[in-house]
Formats: sequence, C-alpha cells, structure tokens
Amino acid sequence: MNLNPKVLDPVFHFLDGIIAEYGDYLFLAFVWLSVLVLARVFSGGLRRKFPNQPHVSASIGIIIPPHTPPPPPVIIHQYDPPNG
Repeated sequence: MNLNPKVLDPVFHFLDGIIAEYGDYLFLAFVWLSVLVLARVFSGGLRRKFPNQPHVSASIGIIIPPHTPPPPPVIIHQYDPPNG
C-alpha cells in the first residue's frame, strides 16, 4: 500500500484540528454510542433471525433407573471372649 504524504497530510491535519477543537464532545459521543451498541449486542440484537424455521428446544432430562432390591445387609458381630 502506497501511503503518499502529499495526499494524506491534509487529511491528518483536518483530523488533528477536529480532535483538538471538539475532542471532548467526540469522546462523549463515542462513549454513549458504545453503550448503545453493547446494549444491543447483549440483548441479542446481532443474532440471525430465520423467519420460517421450526423452533428446536433442548432440555435437561433426568433418568431414574428401575428399582432394584437393596444388597444384603452386612452383619458385623463384635467378638465376646469367654469368661474364664
């Protein structure tokens, strides 16, 4: 890309003058514009909208296994030594 200073110098001088004169107002305008853009993005404004598509929804399913009998109990017996 050829950046010829003779062509771009007037553009840069114009932008420098605008920023020097109206920089505060430009800053405030860009801040409010960015707030509006972020609000639109977060509200889903950039999602594609397909007019005649069926709506597909997904949900979380809970699977309950069939009832099985409990395992046999474990019998723990404490040893009692004979008296004697």
